[in-house]
Amino acid sequence: MNKIFYISLLLITILFSGCSDDGKPYYPPPSLSTNGNVVGTAQVWVTSGDKSRLIAPQQDIDIIDNTTTDYLSITVDASEKYQEIEGFGAALTGSSAYVINHMSSTQKMALLQELFDSENGIGISYLRLTIGASDFSLSDYTYDDMPSGQTDTNLDNFSIAPDQVNVIPVLQDILNYNSEVKILGSPWSAPAWMKTNQSLYGGELQTQYYQVYANYFKEYIEAYASNGITIDAITPQNEPLHESNYPTMKMEAVDQANFIKTALGPTFINNGITAKIIAYDHNFDVPSYPLTVLEDTDANQYVSGSAFHAYAGDVYVMSQVYNAYPDKGVYFTEISGGEWSTDFTSNLNWYVRNILIGSIRNYSKNVLFWNLALNDSYGPTNNGCTDCRGVVTVSSSGSVNYNEEYYAIAHFSKFVEPSAYRISSTTFDSSTGLSNVAFENPDGGKILVVLNESPSTKTFSVIVGDNRFDYTIPQESVATIIWD
Repeated sequence: MNKIFYISLLLITILFSGCSDDGKPYYPPPSLSTNGNVVGTAQVWVTSGDKSRLIAPQQDIDIIDNTTTDYLSITVDASEKYQEIEGFGAALTGSSAYVINHMSSTQKMALLQELFDSENGIGISYLRLTIGASDFSLSDYTYDDMPSGQTDTNLDNFSIAPDQVNVIPVLQDILNYNSEVKILGSPWSAPAWMKTNQSLYGGELQTQYYQVYANYFKEYIEAYASNGITIDAITPQNEPLHESNYPTMKMEAVDQANFIKTALGPTFINNGITAKIIAYDHNFDVPSYPLTVLEDTDANQYVSGSAFHAYAGDVYVMSQVYNAYPDKGVYFTEISGGEWSTDFTSNLNWYVRNILIGSIRNYSKNVLFWNLALNDSYGPTNNGCTDCRGVVTVSSSGSVNYNEEYYAIAHFSKFVEPSAYRISSTTFDSSTGLSNVAFENPDGGKILVVLNESPSTKTFSVIVGDNRFDYTIPQESVATIIWD
């Protein structure tokens, strides 16, 4: 009779759970095996595709000392650790910095607190900068532009003055909210006078300027340091297999290896520069590129890892490169949303499954989206994408729209601290529509992010040692669950 009662209660709960759109928490139906003592609680935050919950706290979950369950289940094991996490965030492009810096002081500080403060915001912990101009800058420039036909091999005219208008002031404001933000710098082009075509658009770096260009990186890192900003890592070239009518530069894998081993790496070592050198910085579809750089023994000694974008290819390539060189990190450094895909639900699902859970389960140490902020005309742009979406959109009046990219990042950046580790979590059967990834923070706190892409609520159990908790996740939602 008792078993019949619980089965009936389970069926009633399944029928009626998930029907409310008022943002109230979902409660799991009781498991058929609920005997056990409460030994702790877990906290939950949920974002749903229908926007009824947006990084919304839910009722705490009881953790009990009983691992028996009749639900779908996974096991989280903190004794099995994988990569160390360096952070989550986006790119503070010239356009993003301009948009933010032209808000009123009150609006700007409120936005930066929301983005970078982990207590009162989402705690973004990693930024990417463009070294010079990109397709999201106010104009074309490098830090040492010369009149046609002239060179500056001593870099006497080197100056980061263009960045001191918007980028550096915004960065300095950001550091007031999170002084530990990691920064990755990536160039779109060397100065035109160093290149084969004497243009910022396309062309290649001339070998005779390898050492000069290495010195250029050194000057960049030192100039930012003089403004109180530490560059944690650089890539030698953004998207080195792409050329366009905005600042770009082709750099084949063999050429990148040669540049690193003959100039960039030794220059960093000889000048005490500790910034990481991260190879590639382009799409998943050419894993041979980072593998070629890492196969070069002389270059390998200077390289900390490889960076990837998601505009082509498969995220599993990150594991391919990691498995070949497990002593080197892999990094995810760019993806952008845009007006080509405007459905909040499908975008949220795709980002969390492929970019966040996907790259982290394939050993990425970070996850970075493209523009941190753009205006409501998808800019300012510089001959590049005309309909890309920022993590946030800032209107001409200074009001802010928090896009799906913001909520995808938030479910990780707010809870997973730098120096956390990904820990073992088994996977759900793909037919369930559930996916997950787990972490342990430096203080021992555990984090589990679960995505439910299915059109129905799903109840699951999480086994942690001798304990268990159950949770019912709404349809088409992401949940972050944390416990000690």
